[in-house]
Amino acid sequence: MHRLSAGISAIVLGLAAATGVAAQTPKVTVIHAGALLDRPGQAPRGPSTLVIRAGKVESVRDGFVAPEAGATLIDLKDQFVLPGLIDMHVHIFNDDDKLRARIEGANRDIEDNLVIGIDNARRTLEAGFTTVRDLGSDVRGVTALRDGINGGLLAGPTIVPAGRAIAITAGHADGSNNLNRDLAEIARARAENVCNGPEDCRRAVRSQIGQGAEVIKFTATGGVNSNIAGGLGRQMFDDEMKAIVDTAHMFNRKVAAHAHGTDGIIAALNAGVDSVEHGTFGTRETDALFKKTGAYFVPTMLAPQAALSQARAGARSKATLEKAEIAGRAAMDNHRRAIASGVKIAFGTDTGVSSHGDNGKEFALMVSVGMTPAEAIKSATVTAAELLDRSATLGTLEPGKDADIVAVATSPLEDVTELERPTFVMRHGVVHRLAGQRQAFPPN
Repeated sequence: MHRLSAGISAIVLGLAAATGVAAQTPKVTVIHAGALLDRPGQAPRGPSTLVIRAGKVESVRDGFVAPEAGATLIDLKDQFVLPGLIDMHVHIFNDDDKLRARIEGANRDIEDNLVIGIDNARRTLEAGFTTVRDLGSDVRGVTALRDGINGGLLAGPTIVPAGRAIAITAGHADGSNNLNRDLAEIARARAENVCNGPEDCRRAVRSQIGQGAEVIKFTATGGVNSNIAGGLGRQMFDDEMKAIVDTAHMFNRKVAAHAHGTDGIIAALNAGVDSVEHGTFGTRETDALFKKTGAYFVPTMLAPQAALSQARAGARSKATLEKAEIAGRAAMDNHRRAIASGVKIAFGTDTGVSSHGDNGKEFALMVSVGMTPAEAIKSATVTAAELLDRSATLGTLEPGKDADIVAVATSPLEDVTELERPTFVMRHGVVHRLAGQRQAFPPN
C-alpha cells in the first residue's frame, strides 16, 4: 500500500512539474455581474460587484464598483452569476467508455485510473461543479487526487471522499462478484470494505476513515450496475446498518446509503443515515420516514437512464440490463411524489455511470418531475452545503465564503438548461473557464 501511495504522489507531482503549475493567483479579483443569485432560494440581485481576495469572497456590492488599484477585473456584465455547483454523488475514477473499461479493466493499475480521474476532475470543474462528494473510489487514489487539487497542483473540484463503499459479501460494491476463482481470491484478500456482521462492519468503516474517508457510504440494497443478479432489494441486516452508522457518527462522519428497494430505504433510514442515494422504489411510507428522521434524498435521475442506454448498447451485463429497465420505469414517478411531499432534496447525479461533465443535465430532470428551477438550483448549492456540513464556506456568495463562482449566459431561473453551458467557472478564486474557453491552469 505504501508503494502504491508513493507512486500516486509521484504522478501528481510529476504532472504538476510538467504543466508548470507554480504561478500565484492575483491577490484581488473584481467581478462585475449583470445579475447575481448570491443566495439561492431568494430573488437574484441586479448588477453587482464581487470582490475576491485570497480565494474568498470579501464583499458583495450593488452596482458596478470600480476595482482597486492592481486588482484584476472580470467583466460578466452580460452574464448571470451564481455560486459554484455541488454534486453530492459522483465516481471520479469511472471511465466514461464502459465497454473499453470492461475490456481493459484487468490490465489497468491504480496509476492508470488516477490519470483517468485527473481528466474527469478537470471536466467536472469546467462544467461548473466546484465541489463533489465521491461515493466510491479507491480511498488512497481519491484522497491523493483531493490533496493534489486542494494543494493547487491539479485542476478539479473540491472532493469530499467516501473511499470504497461498505458492502456485504456478494453485495453491491463487493468487487469479487462473478470473477474467476483466481481473480476473486485476489479481490477478496484486498476487500477491506466488505464486511459481514456488525463487528466486521465497524472494522470496515474504521478502515476507510483511517485512510482518509470524510464520509461513509454503504450499499443497503442491490445495485443496477453490480456484475451479479439478485435484484435491487435489501442486502444488509439491521444490526449491520446500525453498526456502520453509529461507527461513522462516532468519528463525526456522515453516512450515505445506496438504496433502491423499499425495504432497504426503510431500513437505512431507521438506522440513522444522513442521506439516501437513488431511492428508486420510494413510497409514501419512505417519504414520511425521510421527514421524520431529517435525512436528505439524493435522487440521481441521470443514472438509470445512462445505465439503461449503456446496457442496451452491450456495454453492460445482462443482469444490469434487466435491473436498469426496472429502475428506469419506476424512478421518475417515485421521485415526483417524494418531491411533492416535501422531502429534502440534495443534488446528485451518480456521474461515472453517466458521463463526467454532463452533471448539469440532472437539473432538467429535476424540473421535469416537479421542482422549480429555483428549487433545483438551491438543491445544488444551499441544501448540498447543508448536507456536507459546509454551509460556513459553500452554497452562497457571502463575505468570508469560498470564491466558488459560476456564470451562464442567461437566467437559469427561466431556463434551467443554461446550467449545462457555463460560460465562467472560478474555484477558490482561480479562473478555470472564461467565455466558454478552457483556461490554462493556473491562469497566467
